[in-house]
Amino acid sequence: MGCSFRRRLVPGGAVLDVQNGSAAEPSAPETDGDSGPSRVLAPAPRLPYALIAGVLGGLYFLYSWVQYARFRTPSWDLGIFEQSVRAYAELRAPIVDIKGPGFLILGDHFSPVTALLAPAYWVWSSPLVLLLAQAALFAASAAIVGRTAQQVLGSRAAGIALTVAYGLSWGLQEAVKSDFHEIAFAVPLLALTCRALLLGRWNAAVPWAAPLVLVKEDMGLTVAMVGAVLFLKGQKRLGGMLAAFGVTFFALTVLVLIPAASQAGQYDYWAKIDKTGEGADLSPLDSLLGAFGHGEKWEMLFFLAGVTGFLCLRSPLALLVLPTLGWRFLSQDPNHWGMLWHYSALLMPVVFLALVDAIRSVRTSPRPWLVAYGRVAVPVVTAVALVHTLDMPLRELLRADTYRTDARTLDARRAVAAVPEGASVETNVTLMAHLTRDHTVYWVGGAPNVSPDYLALDLASGWSQPVSDPVGLAGQLHPGARYAVSAQAGQFVVMKRQ
Repeated sequence: MGCSFRRRLVPGGAVLDVQNGSAAEPSAPETDGDSGPSRVLAPAPRLPYALIAGVLGGLYFLYSWVQYARFRTPSWDLGIFEQSVRAYAELRAPIVDIKGPGFLILGDHFSPVTALLAPAYWVWSSPLVLLLAQAALFAASAAIVGRTAQQVLGSRAAGIALTVAYGLSWGLQEAVKSDFHEIAFAVPLLALTCRALLLGRWNAAVPWAAPLVLVKEDMGLTVAMVGAVLFLKGQKRLGGMLAAFGVTFFALTVLVLIPAASQAGQYDYWAKIDKTGEGADLSPLDSLLGAFGHGEKWEMLFFLAGVTGFLCLRSPLALLVLPTLGWRFLSQDPNHWGMLWHYSALLMPVVFLALVDAIRSVRTSPRPWLVAYGRVAVPVVTAVALVHTLDMPLRELLRADTYRTDARTLDARRAVAAVPEGASVETNVTLMAHLTRDHTVYWVGGAPNVSPDYLALDLASGWSQPVSDPVGLAGQLHPGARYAVSAQAGQFVVMKRQ
């Protein structure tokens, strides 16, 4: 007489024989080959996550492209990074004239990782290549987060749902809206670091975390916190060494490398902590007490934890957000406090993989309500992300007028075309990233000792009061030179040096 058996996956990826309760290995499990605890992971094919990542990356780049093409660039950062990457591609020192004539960008922020984009710039010499690279890096991190979730939780539905929820998270969407920034490289690196910690692959966590020090100077403290988490996990020697490396590299960067490259001989961003917006000095105690006095900071914290249903707070991985939150809370710059800009993007892989860790841990909780909450956490988090997207940047892609070319865009294109290729030009944010590819570009008012060939200005953006006399403004900016209007289109004016 034959026997039939029913088999199902249990947490961890093993297969349970329901008739006798024994566990058997799945046919093709992925196992942990590190020195950490042995775990059998649920199978998770890469293709579904690659496809979802491709869609997310396409959405990110489409938004970035439309914003660029419609001259909606929100800051000067895209122009700055384009100048630095172009310099690397031309095998020159990363001089960024937007920050000042002859300004070495490594004396501002230490982000040599952007040199990796130089080969892409050889193929496509456009600021759009930076936006495409960022879209691809963000999308790759979504695939890492989602596939890890399936492997740990044993559910493809959970993995796919968290891929979507993470990909639509407010931190990533605001970063896409803010154009390119160097932290795009940190996002997948942090996802891989958290994956290694989550799977107990201690030795693998180190090579994923260590390169973060080349992304931005403050990331050394995040690397140190990875070491602290390893220490708490019992990897005292490995964790101590990584923590020491992170702290040492942070000190080396802000005390030696950046001052050596800076024209001022110092790390300028200390002033973000010890000075108010009016330039008044603050004592360390005042800075510390003031760190908790603004509602935007608490709103950001609420949404950071809330995007995971607050379950991320149960995982030690959540400790990795503390260095970034620390300097943002201490900063006196309101741009660092809230949910806008790109600063929260690198926190997203941390809190989402902390959520996965927490869901796994609450399955064995003695509190029935917590077990029940863990079971519904993934659909709740996904629903929240989808609803929140209705008020996030990517919603613009659903509107027909997003793709229409308005009169302002046509005027801006005429202004850019009126500046001859190879000429030096002083401009403000609106036209900047469209001129950096084949011009020497200066920030308006940032090159008083230089008389550029042209001034190309958006008269309706960035001024404390409306500009009615552009020639008079040119005379104020460069008293030793004379400029005359050579082209004007709507709110844009181009002036040539006489």
